[in-house]
Amino acid sequence: MSAVDISERASCLLKALVEHHIREGQPVGSSTLREAAGLPVSAATVRNVMSDLEERGYLHSPHTSAGRVPTALGYRVFVDTLLQVQPLEAEAISAMRAELHPDKSSTELVQSASSLLSNISAQAGLVTVPKQETIQLRQVEFLPLSGDRVLVILVVNEREVQNRIIHTRRVFSEDQLREAAILVNQRYAGRPLHKVQEHIVREMREARSQIDSYLEDALNLANQALEQEQTEEEYVMAGTNRLLDSASADEFSGLRDLFESFERKQDLLHLLERCTRAEGVQIFIGEEAGYEVFGDFSVVTAPYSDGARTLGVLGVIGPTRMEYKRVIPIVDVTARMLSSALSP
Repeated sequence: MSAVDISERASCLLKALVEHHIREGQPVGSSTLREAAGLPVSAATVRNVMSDLEERGYLHSPHTSAGRVPTALGYRVFVDTLLQVQPLEAEAISAMRAELHPDKSSTELVQSASSLLSNISAQAGLVTVPKQETIQLRQVEFLPLSGDRVLVILVVNEREVQNRIIHTRRVFSEDQLREAAILVNQRYAGRPLHKVQEHIVREMREARSQIDSYLEDALNLANQALEQEQTEEEYVMAGTNRLLDSASADEFSGLRDLFESFERKQDLLHLLERCTRAEGVQIFIGEEAGYEVFGDFSVVTAPYSDGARTLGVLGVIGPTRMEYKRVIPIVDVTARMLSSALSP
């Protein structure tokens, strides 16, 4: 269905109703809609058009209210054919340029993009962490700390440095750690991180009886460091509290299920994975996302890249009555700026 299936008058009234509902969050009655639309028609005509739109699935009446609210289909028609996207204000663009600076590491950029999306849209913002197949090992260093602790310094891609602390089964000297790093760098530098770990695990399993103690120590250290890499967050989310702030009384019941879905991650990650295979901004309204838990919410996403390949997806999650005319350009511009910052 599309706006082509309904008359020009009905399209005008549907547009006015959706816009009013987005602003107020309440069912819209015929008198209110007649005034909001500014059409020279009677209240009876407006009621008849609303009834027709309801019968065709664009509107529905919540509870016993005399007013109507848009359905997911009504929002879809509004977004696809009736919406006029609003250019981003200069202040928002300046904030993005300041935060999405190419001198930052990819980790810092992902965190900054997530916060920006939330702050500017006043909804929840999220950014997936670049997939490991896009992260190449350049160099590793092991430095001794107190006791059995070792500081691991990973240099990945062109300019990113990641630090983490691991606990080893025995205490290593500085010279032993230096030799272990040399062995790892000689064997694995320039390979994707996920491939590095696959090779390490295979060597440890298949050739344990044939490798000397120096190489075994090096492989164990590298494996511990990369196991920690594997457990890091798959996406960064900011501003979930904003969903509470903007929720209507009817939306609160669905928020608990949505937050539980965030904790499980699986549904959201599956949706975001689908978005990496698309181009440009994608909008999922309600259960269009494929999961019942998103029934009262919309997800607006866009992929980001390093100029040569897609690295991940970013987006905004909010109620179906989110301000699409602002959210869509926010997501689009953020994806473009993040891609530019990550490009060589």
